[in-house]
Amino acid sequence: MGLRVAVQMDPIETVNTAGDSSFALMLAAQARGHRLWHYLSTDLSFEAGRVRARARELSVSRTGSRHWDWLGEPTTIDLGHDTDVVLMRQDPPFDMAYITATHLLERAASETLVVNDPAEVRNAPEKLFVLGYPDLMPPTLVTSRLDETQDFRARHGAVVVKPLYGNAGSAVFHVGETDANLPALVELFAQVWREPFMVQKFLPDVSAGDKRIVLVDGVPTGAINRLPKAGEIRSNLAAGGSAQATELTPREAEICAAIGPELKRRGLVFVGIDVIAGYLTEINVTSPTGIVAIDRFNGTDTPGLIWDAIQTRHAAR
Repeated sequence: MGLRVAVQMDPIETVNTAGDSSFALMLAAQARGHRLWHYLSTDLSFEAGRVRARARELSVSRTGSRHWDWLGEPTTIDLGHDTDVVLMRQDPPFDMAYITATHLLERAASETLVVNDPAEVRNAPEKLFVLGYPDLMPPTLVTSRLDETQDFRARHGAVVVKPLYGNAGSAVFHVGETDANLPALVELFAQVWREPFMVQKFLPDVSAGDKRIVLVDGVPTGAINRLPKAGEIRSNLAAGGSAQATELTPREAEICAAIGPELKRRGLVFVGIDVIAGYLTEINVTSPTGIVAIDRFNGTDTPGLIWDAIQTRHAAR
C-alpha cells in the first residue's frame, strides 16, 4: 500500500529541481505510489496534544515547465493521524526555529515515522556530533577565546575557522600561519554569533577535493568528490564547487564502518559525511545533499535505497 508522506522543506518554488535531494526523494516516493504533501516548518502548530501542519498535496515530475502541481488547496493535517512518514528536510541554519521544529515533530514521532529522527537531529549538529570521533578528525578546537585560537594556530599552523551552525560553506575562513587578521576575525565571530566557533588544522589536500559520502541506515551507498573553484578552499557545490566521480578509499571505508552502526541506532537514515584527505570533518544529518550527482556518476538509485530503508522501518513499527 502507498504511504502518506509529508515533506517539511523549504518553499518548493526556490528549489533547483535538477539537483535537489529532497525533490529526488519526492520523485522516488511518488514512483512507488506514495502520496505527497508539502509544508514549511513555519506551518507547524500544536494544540491539545496534536501536532498539525498547514500542508498542500502535490505531484512532482521531471517534465513540463514547472516540475510540480498542487492537487488541492492548503489544508491542516494531523501529522500523527493523517501521515505515515514525515521527511524533515528543511535546510539550516540550525537555529532555535530549527530546534523548535524538532521538538514539535518529536511529539508526533510516536505515531508517524519521522526521518531523520527529530530528537537525534537535535542532538547531532553536524559540527558537534563529529566531536565524538576524535581519532577520525583533523586537530580541532571549539572555543570563543582568541588566546586559545592563537595557541592552536601556533601548534598546528594554518587553520580554518567556521561557525558551528553554518551551512553550505558560509563564513568558512582560511587563516594562514602569520595572517594578522585572526584577532579581527575572532572579534567578528563574537559579534555575529553567540555560540563558540570551530577551528581546525588546515588540510592543504582540500585542493584535491572534499569527499561527500552518503550513508543510508549506516551503510555507505556512494560518494562524490567536490572540487573547490579557483581561488577558493570551499568545495561545497552551493559555494561554486564542482563534482566528480570517485570511489571510497580503505580509510574512508574505515570511517564509515566506525560511525555507521551509531547512525542506524539513532534513526539517522539519510546522512552525508565530509572527508578531506582521510579526515572526517562533518556529519550532516539535517538535510544532506549530493545524491543526484552520485547517481548521475554511478548509475545508482540512492533515493530508492533511502525509501527501502524508510519502508523497512515503517513496516517494523
